Amino acid sequence: MTDLERRYLRLLRAYPAEYRRSRGAEIVGTYLDLAAPGRRWPSPADAADLLRGGLRQRVRAAGAVDLMPGVRLAAAVALLTATALAGMWTVLELRPAPPGTGEPSIGPFVSLGMVTWVGWLLAGAAQALTPGRWHRRAVAGAVLLTVALVPAAALTGLPRPPLFVLVPQVGLGLVALGVSRERQVSLRVTPLVAAVAGLSLGASLTPSRFAETYRGVRAELMLQDTAVAVLAVAMLLALGLALRGDHRGGWATLILLTPVGLLALQPLAGAADGVPAEFAPSWTALAATAGLVALVGPALLPVALAVRARLAPPSTPGPTWNAHR
Repeated sequence: MTDLERRYLRLLRAYPAEYRRSRGAEIVGTYLDLAAPGRRWPSPADAADLLRGGLRQRVRAAGAVDLMPGVRLAAAVALLTATALAGMWTVLELRPAPPGTGEPSIGPFVSLGMVTWVGWLLAGAAQALTPGRWHRRAVAGAVLLTVALVPAAALTGLPRPPLFVLVPQVGLGLVALGVSRERQVSLRVTPLVAAVAGLSLGASLTPSRFAETYRGVRAELMLQDTAVAVLAVAMLLALGLALRGDHRGGWATLILLTPVGLLALQPLAGAADGVPAEFAPSWTALAATAGLVALVGPALLPVALAVRARLAPPSTPGPTWNAHR
């Protein structure tokens, strides 16, 4: 057995055992036949193709064929929420402290956050205007901009939005990466509509102090309300679809639990810290709660798949599989 064959067999473990027994030799043989002479490692495209195929077969074996539609539904809700919040924060970033107050600002903006929120608005525009994978790349770019704000602010000494605003935006963005290449124009423009709604809401708010934009509008309360709204929408979708025998709404709700938990980070951390809702929890409680939400939320998905697999009737291996070539 060559090194290349051995490494393909290791990648084949992504597939269910029954599928490996029935199709494993055929799959590995095909990849070996297509491999360039002298190659010792599977190409990145081959590895990604095998892992994707393994995931599809495991989902099929678990009887969860509606999982991927659920991922796309959760991504659509997450992108709508992220662009709406970005629209609201964009307007608030345009309200720096008056000169002479001693409060930090960056020219006409409150903080570095303006760059990130514009990136999210562009991601919403990309969903409406660009074909193919560009809209997903725009979402990935917005997520990276959000993450980069923290080290950028530390290096430059410039102000940035608070972490309890940035962290849920990252969570929403990671879920939004699963957004589908929707061809129907009425659905593609919904993130732009959400962004306009966020801009309008931001324009209607009057911070109690210009320099304290996020605290002045009680951003933590707005994020809590957003968490409740997202959870309510997800559960209503799940119920409505389940009445028609469609379970993708249940998967979408399960996937959205993580960003919902991050949106409600302040009250969750306050409960863990034992402080009333009107007081700010400690940084330690916030960090610990965010870590717990980030771990528990995604862990629920494989648990649900395992339960679904136990309840599902025995399935036979799929009739075909596709190499990337």
